[in-house]
Amino acid sequence: MTRIGLEGMEFHAFHGYYESERKMGSQFLLDVYVELKSDLVDSEDIHDTVNYENIYMICKKEMREPKQLLETVAYNIVNKLKTKFDIIEKVDLKLHKIGVQLGGKVQKSVIEYSN
Repeated sequence: MTRIGLEGMEFHAFHGYYESERKMGSQFLLDVYVELKSDLVDSEDIHDTVNYENIYMICKKEMREPKQLLETVAYNIVNKLKTKFDIIEKVDLKLHKIGVQLGGKVQKSVIEYSN
């Protein structure tokens, strides 16, 4: 099994159920791992793997599109990655929303999605 990952991608984005969240925005951290359908081969051809630059660009694009639910953001990123790259078997994603306002001290909320 071969996994490729990007950890700690940082975004200021405008996701949230409440209008104030979508207006002010929040800080997010995003971790994404993709599992390839086949093991790596003795090749220097980027087409035998997934270029993590492409993973980042898909994540960046989806983080720019405001959504009410983080679950929707997570689903969209995973779906786009699996649709664009036939070589991907599975995607594991963890999306952290930093400094959520719940009336008490909460460091972050987290959404995890695997498919």
